[in-house]
Amino acid sequence: MLTIPPYWYFFNRTQWAELRNIVPTTLDKSKLMCLPGINQDLSMQEVTEIYLPLARLINCYITSNSQRTEVFKPCLGEKSKKIPYIISIAGSVAVGKSTIARVLQKLLKLWPEYQCVELITTDGFLYPNAILIARGLMQEKGFPSSYDINSLVKFVADLKSGVSQVKAPVYSHVIYDIIPSYHQTIQDPDILILEGLNVLQCGTDTAYNHHDIFISDFVDFSIYIDAPHELLKDWYTSRFLKLCHHASFNPSSFFHDYAKLSSKEARSIASNIWNEINYRNLQENILPTRERATLIMTKAYNHSISLVKLKKETHQANKLIYS
Repeated sequence: MLTIPPYWYFFNRTQWAELRNIVPTTLDKSKLMCLPGINQDLSMQEVTEIYLPLARLINCYITSNSQRTEVFKPCLGEKSKKIPYIISIAGSVAVGKSTIARVLQKLLKLWPEYQCVELITTDGFLYPNAILIARGLMQEKGFPSSYDINSLVKFVADLKSGVSQVKAPVYSHVIYDIIPSYHQTIQDPDILILEGLNVLQCGTDTAYNHHDIFISDFVDFSIYIDAPHELLKDWYTSRFLKLCHHASFNPSSFFHDYAKLSSKEARSIASNIWNEINYRNLQENILPTRERATLIMTKAYNHSISLVKLKKETHQANKLIYS
């Protein structure tokens, strides 16, 4: 059996929080104060101790990447195009990827050199429900086969090729489907944050990808948000109940009929959906990609980060952290 030596730097919460001392003091603290409003589970302490050091670390990686690019500019035979730095955020359903992505987007915008930081969720590249129903895939929504993966790969490939304007379809969690004839336009971003279940996946099924090219091939820095299964199920159930509650006021919501159920009935349905769909997808397709990430952040019961693992990249990571 092949024995692979340790290739991670480990930080407990206290050790990681100490890295906030290297965050530039030029950041506008008044702008940081508005961040907790994004999610009631996110405290200002979590932002300053966990996500501000993360933004600083990514800033170091981007700076290193930019310096490397500058070295090769004289060798380019054509005028170099603006190429965005792509960050991906992966993890289970209900782990909090969207919240972290929005926080990171706002934090990175605080650096003056990043004028345009865009956020895209890969949910927009799910096939519309009509196609999923026709293919018998509604019970595997979120699985690799439920995505138009070739369109997603083309989207990120175009960005990395210097295409100045690209468009992405948009998914609505209210109607639980792709919004028809609506797209999000991305124009010359400095940074793109790509959030989704599948950003680290590299399936070998030809139905999943016809070109043996994967999203991760175009990603510069990848993050996996981890948490114990019991917490994930609890968080999914809580989110399901919230969606049902809000749907009671919106007849067009996919969850409107669920809003008529009792709390016990809604919890039972949420549990079944988790066990039969989301947990199976986690075990089969999402969790196996965890070790491919550049950084793994593990959550505790209250959505706070308890452990951070940073992958060693020869001497680069050591230089970035301790320089």
